[in-house]
Amino acid sequence: MKSSNRLLIQDKYFVPYLSEQQMQQRVQELGQQIATDYADKKPLLLCILNGSFVFAADLARSMDIVCQVSFLKYSSYVKDKSSNTAKDLLGIQGLNEDLINRHLIIVEDIVDTGNTMNQLLKELSSHKPASIEIATCLFKPSALKFNISLKYIGFSIPNDFVIGYGLDYDDYGRHLSGIYIADENQN
Repeated sequence: MKSSNRLLIQDKYFVPYLSEQQMQQRVQELGQQIATDYADKKPLLLCILNGSFVFAADLARSMDIVCQVSFLKYSSYVKDKSSNTAKDLLGIQGLNEDLINRHLIIVEDIVDTGNTMNQLLKELSSHKPASIEIATCLFKPSALKFNISLKYIGFSIPNDFVIGYGLDYDDYGRHLSGIYIADENQN
């Protein structure tokens, strides 16, 4: 339900933050950068479900290189709050690809506290890949609790709750083509 530029999802209002055009332009830039960095390396994109599916699809299509795409499923949010742990719902054991000596790029929708990435990096490292990098659509630097290197960042944003472009609030809002931020004026 829309009221002017405000959007009601469940019991919260959201307002536009990053447009579809801004998202597409930045994803194209990231894809070109990754294609340059990984020319002839045939990277494996490990996309974290559910939130990264839109970003991952657009990113993979923007990369003019040979690569593979696979999916892992982790959950660290309950409604609009990040938990202190990442729950492995469909993890590394479910992969068909061999990770030894592979160039891995973790594709994430958002990195805030870093709990999921910290856990996943430890798990992936034990499989002896050639390299591991992270490509995240959104990054909340003020929320980060771990020393994690993010090589490919779409946008750095404030520590506010956002939806759209694959990100959700209570499983709603993933379909939005841009990023919306929680409206502090909830009335």
